[in-house]
Amino acid sequence: MDILFYIWILWNIIVFMIYGLDKWKSSRGKWRIKERTLILSAFLMGGVGAVLGMNIFRHKIRHAKFVILLPVALILNAAIIIAILYLLKWNPMDHLNI
Repeated sequence: MDILFYIWILWNIIVFMIYGLDKWKSSRGKWRIKERTLILSAFLMGGVGAVLGMNIFRHKIRHAKFVILLPVALILNAAIIIAILYLLKWNPMDHLNI
């Protein structure tokens, strides 16, 4: 279970960096990452990185589809994680070393 958590963290860091890279490229007039790729990365369990990237880099904040779809992706990601933890009968109290 721990390895999946670390993979999820790494993926969200990558998504965050993709949003930063696209913002950097947009400010320099270089080729851009497709909007479809940015949104898809959020729906593929990268919602946290996408929402943080959008807000920290102030990137795509005026695009309605990003303002609407990224929070939807984040909520969907959270629902998937909660469903997986429920199916695995994960109890956070089991991990406290008290």
